[in-house]
Amino acid sequence: MTGTVQLHPVLTSTPEKIWRAFTQPQAFARWLPPNGFTGHISELDAKVGGRWRGYFTNFTTCSEIHFGGEYVEVRENECIAYTARFDDPNLPGEMTTRVLINKVSVGVEIRITQSGIPAMIPTEACYLGWQESLQHLARLVEPHIPG
Repeated sequence: MTGTVQLHPVLTSTPEKIWRAFTQPQAFARWLPPNGFTGHISELDAKVGGRWRGYFTNFTTCSEIHFGGEYVEVRENECIAYTARFDDPNLPGEMTTRVLINKVSVGVEIRITQSGIPAMIPTEACYLGWQESLQHLARLVEPHIPG
């Protein structure tokens, strides 16, 4: 049995900045890890069939969680979908994350669906992690710093 989460944040940003946050390795590594983790993205080729790899480090224990996958849908500034598999055999299966980006009157509406979450990860923990990550995303993409 696997889980699915759906999130729907609205941020005061632009589709272009949201796109860069998902497709630039340093940006992705900055906002994606939930609280208590650091992140590293070692590979990111955001095109259909392109691969991505990275890991989170638990700041308390220094243990690492390695993962990676493939891009299955890519429409610049509109949609990005990718698979993810954990290297840990105790976290089997493949997740798919689909992100729709839509310009709205106050900024950007983002619709995120993540499916195939391994059964041993409680859905509420996944929601909590995403909520923390999305707070980091907002801090990255909402400021308008000229020049």
